[in-house]
Amino acid sequence: MDTDPDQQIRVTAWVHGMVQGVGFRWWTRSRALELGLVGTAANLADGRVEVIAEGPRAACEDLVGLLRTGTTPGRVDLVVERFDPVKGGFSGFRER
Repeated sequence: MDTDPDQQIRVTAWVHGMVQGVGFRWWTRSRALELGLVGTAANLADGRVEVIAEGPRAACEDLVGLLRTGTTPGRVDLVVERFDPVKGGFSGFRER
């Protein structure tokens, strides 16, 4: 994939740890909006949170970095991310 920081991409990040019921999705939404990203943060049945964000590559990479900072609500043990081409369909950033 091209490494142009302005290239529009999608990142999907699966966040493992104690990340449900602690304000993690709200915190993620706030950081994503500050970075100008659109997408979702959703609880998964297995206790992870799935974050999907679209926007400039640099902003998507910044969001993944923020998920790993240790300053999130709860406790993040692991973040697994995948970068893909933009698919579209998002308006704003929602928690689900």
